[in-house]
Amino acid sequence: MSTVTSAFVHAMTKTAGLTLRPDGAVLSDGQKVFQLSKLPNGQIEGPPFFDLIDWIEERHRDRVSLVAKYAETIQIDDLGVLGLALKTAPTLRASLMRLVRYFRLLTDTATYRLDEGGAQARILMEKCTSDHSALSLRNECALSAMAQIFRTCVKGDLALERVTFRHESRCDPDRYVEMFGCPVTFGAREDALIMSKGMLDLPNHLGDDALSRFLTQQLDVEFEAFRPATSLREELCRRLPTALSTGVPQASELARDIGLSERTFFRRLATEGTTFRDVVRDVQIRLARDLLARRDCSIAEVAFLTGFSEQSSFGRAFKRSVGQAPSEYRSIALEAPEPLADTVKRLAGQVDTSRSVAV
Repeated sequence: MSTVTSAFVHAMTKTAGLTLRPDGAVLSDGQKVFQLSKLPNGQIEGPPFFDLIDWIEERHRDRVSLVAKYAETIQIDDLGVLGLALKTAPTLRASLMRLVRYFRLLTDTATYRLDEGGAQARILMEKCTSDHSALSLRNECALSAMAQIFRTCVKGDLALERVTFRHESRCDPDRYVEMFGCPVTFGAREDALIMSKGMLDLPNHLGDDALSRFLTQQLDVEFEAFRPATSLREELCRRLPTALSTGVPQASELARDIGLSERTFFRRLATEGTTFRDVVRDVQIRLARDLLARRDCSIAEVAFLTGFSEQSSFGRAFKRSVGQAPSEYRSIALEAPEPLADTVKRLAGQVDTSRSVAV
């Protein structure tokens, strides 16, 4: 069950001029208009919160103003111990590393990832939940709030090079440029804040390494108590698909993001009877099957999006795993009549093969 910290919910309802009661009831002018499911740990169930975002969007036509107001409403102190750890970290890079590692304490509907592998630094927001119409507005609010929070934390001017969103723009894109203070691209491959790598070295106003280490220890205690009872393989299968478009991430990077030492990371995979390489290849092939069954990606693009540096190496790996070349697999997936849909899925290992399938 996906959950969201009540801090995010309070900020969203306040932004929309609503009131959130302790029992999860949402009031407008004193009248109950929505009911959220509040959990014993103070979290809110994710799906009802997304439904509330949809409800708010329908009643607020000025989307950009809503996003900007949310960014002003949510404060770093609202994030509890994590917020304190972020602002007392010595540099922006240190703050982002804590955000990446401990964001799960706030919600399991999304994660952040810091990528310094290219010419610029990218703070990527990656969804961890099924698609929902509210996610585009949620992502705009989240990235605008994150930019605002870190601008108030660092000494000097935090300049963004670009902001990108996977969804298409729902209103005048120039207004987003004004809000973020940099070019904004919609219909991109990722939801991200992009900046020069030098920005990561900016010191924080309240940077205190000793205090930040103490707070990080407190977060470690919370994180261990909060860690979901899922296998490491399942966790990797959830994180890898959105990370592969920039190449296969290093095991050490994923271990750090999950909150494990590299040694523990490999030991847990061995205990589960698998290896990092096997998990990566399994995710690559499953993602490739999904992409090949659609018409909007060329085979070369599928190779890129699944983390292969060359189309030829992708083709060989795919054929070894599936028994068909990518072009052959795509032909079957796209040309098979509707009654054969289950057959294609069966060949891809996506349905229960224990039951008979009429072919």
